[in-house]
Amino acid sequence: MVSSGALFIAVFLACVVEAVEALTIVLAAGTSRDWRSAISGVIAGVTVLALIVAALGPAVTAIPLGGLRLVVGGLLLIFGLQWLRKAILRAGGLKARHDEEAIFASELAAAQAAPAGRRGFVADWYSFTLSFKGVLLEGLEVAFIALTFGANQRNIPLASVAALAAVVVVAVAGVAVRAPLARVPENTMKFVVGIMLTSFGIFWGAEGAGAVWPGSDAALLAVVPAVAVFALVLVVLLRRAAAMSATAGTTVGGMAS
Repeated sequence: MVSSGALFIAVFLACVVEAVEALTIVLAAGTSRDWRSAISGVIAGVTVLALIVAALGPAVTAIPLGGLRLVVGGLLLIFGLQWLRKAILRAGGLKARHDEEAIFASELAAAQAAPAGRRGFVADWYSFTLSFKGVLLEGLEVAFIALTFGANQRNIPLASVAALAAVVVVAVAGVAVRAPLARVPENTMKFVVGIMLTSFGIFWGAEGAGAVWPGSDAALLAVVPAVAVFALVLVVLLRRAAAMSATAGTTVGGMAS
């Protein structure tokens, strides 16, 4: 079994990233439109999310451990490799870095341009739906991370506490500054979380398939650094390729002139 500390940190960091993205959407809805409607959307999203988690939680824990690790390992690999791919491309200079201020400005402009409309008790339906969708979609990823990590380690309470702590920390910070948390090193966090999710996916997926790791959980001390080194090597190669391409372009341009 992975240590409680490692489980808490992995879930907390992954959930912080999702919580920051949800906060950006809610702030855009509330700042540009109507705070009461935006908060109503948050409450509705959290309520639906709680019902989904209450239904899925017992079902996940009922799966035999071997099958659970195979399924969870595969899902974590899908999520982890997606995050890691984007993080490598950003660090390598081939993809724009994730900018919460730019995303906030984009969401703000879209919200301001949307027509106003009241439905039932909701004064501004656009603010409500924007917050609802943001909280529900990002919240589902938080729930997935907490449930999969917690169920696989047979410690859903600790994983839930880590997820809740991440959401509370981000929410409190957001309320305090009422602005997107642009100072959070989200690109670095996504790189680290991508490495962690990919590493756990490899580890648990192999275990679920029947493989036996040398040293049991201690093998993670080799798997995580191996994935990190591989990712960093790709970043270096991409940066060199980008630099060589830029140099070649400059040379060709100079000869043409």
